Amino acid sequence: MQVTVLFLLFLALLLSFSIAYFQYYYKEKTKHQFTPFLLILRALSLFLLFSLFINPSIENEVYQNEKPVLSLLTDNSSSIAFFNETKNIVGFQDKLNTNSVIKDKFEIQNFQFGKALQLQDSLTFSENETNIFEAIAETNKLNAAKIAPIILLTDGNQTIGSDYEFINSKQPIYPVIFGDTTVYSDVKITQINANTYSFLGNKFPVEILLNYEGNENVSSVFTISSKGKTIFSKNVFFTPQKNTVTISTTIESTSKGIHFYNASLQKISNEKNIKNNAKDFTVEVIDEQTNVLILTSVLHPDIGVLKKSIESNKQRKASISFINDFKYQITDYQLIILYQVTNSFKNILSEIKANKLPFLFISGANTDWNFVNTQQLGFQKKAINQTENYGAIFNNSYATFLQNNIGFDDFPPLKDRFGEILFTKEYQTLLYQNINGIQTKTPLLATVNEETHKFATLFGEGFWKWRAANFLQTNSFEEFDGFVGNLVSFLASNKKRNRLEVRADNLYSANSTINISAFYLDNTYKFDPRASLEITLKNEATKKVLKFPFSLLNNSYQVAIENLTSGLYSYTVTVLGQNLTKSGQFVISEYQMEEQFTRANVEKLKKLALNSGGKMYYQNQVETLLQDLSQNESFYTIQKASKKEQEMLDWRWMLFVIIGLLTIEWFVRKYIGKI
Repeated sequence: MQVTVLFLLFLALLLSFSIAYFQYYYKEKTKHQFTPFLLILRALSLFLLFSLFINPSIENEVYQNEKPVLSLLTDNSSSIAFFNETKNIVGFQDKLNTNSVIKDKFEIQNFQFGKALQLQDSLTFSENETNIFEAIAETNKLNAAKIAPIILLTDGNQTIGSDYEFINSKQPIYPVIFGDTTVYSDVKITQINANTYSFLGNKFPVEILLNYEGNENVSSVFTISSKGKTIFSKNVFFTPQKNTVTISTTIESTSKGIHFYNASLQKISNEKNIKNNAKDFTVEVIDEQTNVLILTSVLHPDIGVLKKSIESNKQRKASISFINDFKYQITDYQLIILYQVTNSFKNILSEIKANKLPFLFISGANTDWNFVNTQQLGFQKKAINQTENYGAIFNNSYATFLQNNIGFDDFPPLKDRFGEILFTKEYQTLLYQNINGIQTKTPLLATVNEETHKFATLFGEGFWKWRAANFLQTNSFEEFDGFVGNLVSFLASNKKRNRLEVRADNLYSANSTINISAFYLDNTYKFDPRASLEITLKNEATKKVLKFPFSLLNNSYQVAIENLTSGLYSYTVTVLGQNLTKSGQFVISEYQMEEQFTRANVEKLKKLALNSGGKMYYQNQVETLLQDLSQNESFYTIQKASKKEQEMLDWRWMLFVIIGLLTIEWFVRKYIGKI
């Protein structure tokens, strides 16, 4: 107990007796034989009351036993079902969970994984992607400070994520192999590299990687077909030594639109798995390209990021020029990006205003706001020489074009001159400014969409960090490049704005979820959350028609469709009660990633066990695994000591005692005639 608490209790005791003495000796002129008893009753009740307010406590040392954690990760992907191992893997898991020795020694945690790790609910063995690396990494994070061996029940076949073979695991990993381990002769299409877009009349390149697994010399025929017609064919030969073949060819773009192609390998003798012998791909043929000009006054990493993000879509080409070096016609470009404007931009700005060219204005520490404010661009900034960091806050109500929140709120801040921003034209804010954690209604990224002129403003430099941050979050640049692409598409398009926009992929893999989003605006071109949207699907082979309603999610309409059979589908999105529709096509491929494997990946799992300090087992070695775990002395229970504050007084009992003392005092005073 602390000295301060003891001192307070002493003061409480002194004060209690002082008050009681004042009442029964100092104030009372006549004394009674019960007076000392009354003094004690009053002093004790007051002391207990004061003690409740002081609430004294003592510090106890508590000891707690902490068992080692046994993390059981079960592969829930469809490849387990493809190998007919569902019953075996469930039975193996049950034996581990019900073994009394293991339960006494370990705290067992059951997880399942496919694309991501999650607590085990019910095993369905239906997930279409497997990420073993992510499952192990997340388990390591959960048990970073504990003794926590990992048991991995899997076939070892990973379809997405980093190579798990070389993961730096803090915990020993014990893979248990499920699936056929026999090596069969097999040819397969490993990868197809083709452009997403091609220009009308051009020839686009296609590169195909073929792989062979086996011990004999074999031959096959590789073909590419479209609409049932073979457009390319080649004989291929494999040996045990030469087990990979790369084929390169070109295909002519003869008509606009989305074209679907099928690449296939002829079956070889004694081939067990032929589902990996075919693969689909699509190419969209277009007849125009968007040219974007990036004009800058400074060297900055943002410039390179802009070019990479814009040109991630082959429909667009970005050219970079310093403002003082630009000698070409500005009207040759569909969009002008003005980076860090200074007075050197005077002639360019005059041409932009005269021709009403769309532009993206990006400011930063080197922007000459005194010059910009005189150009009547539709916005101004009362800037001072001091710079400020501006974080981003996504506006869910933004309705100029469809843009999802890709994690803007968590991106690093941008840098710009500090000052008040004023718009003289009607604008929409996509991103608000966040200044040192304070959310404002000042635009960070805004768009202006007039009848004859469109432009956007981004008040801050350093968005190259956004692309890097998005990659760390998603392991891909796709989301950030899509965001830049949406902005460029809106600004560079000279078409009349559509009230209904639909976003769907051209190609989906078998058994995948078909996610389609729609964006609907009312007559005033404001997002309308009250509409009812419906999609009609038609299988072009079977002529079967299906209808699904859209659901409202943030500022877009979404539909997720599952369990569609493979084939070509046409779709029409309709706004019910409105004469608005949007049509398109997509293909559901027969290609299933989880069915591309002929056997379990013994080699990688063996290396994983070796690199992590664990051991590999086969599914018939459950008793060996249980014995090894139970006898392993490196997995032991830890006794942890912790200090815990414990209250000395129970306020319920204390109140009961205080009321009792005061009640006795009242009856004694009544008895001797003091009341």
